[in-house]
Amino acid sequence: MNSHASHEKNKAAGSSVIAALGLTGMKIVVGVMTGSLGIIAEAAHSGLDLVAAVITAFAVKKSAEPADREHPYGHGKFENLSAFVETLLLLFTAGWIIMTAIKHIIAGKVEIEVTFWSFAVMIVSIIVDISRSRMLYRVAKKYNSQALEADALHFSTDIWSSAVVVFGLFCVLLSDWVKGWDFLHYADSVAALIIAIIVIQVSMKLGKQTIDSLLDVAPKGLDLKIKTTVEALPYVKNCHKIRIRSLGHQYFIELHVVMDGSIALREAHALTEEIEKVIEGILPDADVTVHPEAN
Repeated sequence: MNSHASHEKNKAAGSSVIAALGLTGMKIVVGVMTGSLGIIAEAAHSGLDLVAAVITAFAVKKSAEPADREHPYGHGKFENLSAFVETLLLLFTAGWIIMTAIKHIIAGKVEIEVTFWSFAVMIVSIIVDISRSRMLYRVAKKYNSQALEADALHFSTDIWSSAVVVFGLFCVLLSDWVKGWDFLHYADSVAALIIAIIVIQVSMKLGKQTIDSLLDVAPKGLDLKIKTTVEALPYVKNCHKIRIRSLGHQYFIELHVVMDGSIALREAHALTEEIEKVIEGILPDADVTVHPEAN
């Protein structure tokens, strides 16, 4: 990976840490002051986002290190491992939120002080989350970074969960204003449960992606696309034994190609270079190894 790409990824990961730190602090203060389970649940969510962001920043920096004797394919798997750890953190958060919310519902009415700051901290959170998630998604897509994509998912999830908390707080206000609507006072705890469901859904999706990467599961249909593209080249008789594995942002591809046995060695070498170029057209910066065979 070039220095510009590494710098841009590290900058994105670093800004994610700063954003998560600020949001966690604000939510903890306001959540404790008002007694809102929804805000406290969001604080816990943002706290684990902070841990995940720190892990991501480390993984992105580590994955940029060049290959060595112990890691001949480079350090890209650190990004995949980071995303897997983030998945576990998300599931842990969801479990804690569900248990706490159920306890509050069973215990009955819990006094919650809904203030200007209750809404202010959640609205600020939504604005920051929208900005950070867009930036992280952009860089993740640009450099095929699973670690940054996982971080972007965290902030993207926070947007919806924060919106649910705002709705829950508004319902609590209605229960105080309108006689006979006391049941709305439980909306804060219900909002926390909805947050947990959202977190679990995102975790399952992210978990599948990270496990597939760690187990070297090739993207569906990619081998067929490579085979079709390579076999369309002149002098190529057949393309087989296509092996694909991803390490963080980079793909490593091996394939066997049956060539016309009448062509000279120089032409065969030129053909292998052309094969590498057409595959890089499908997957930029892919590390391609071609095994030529004569027919």
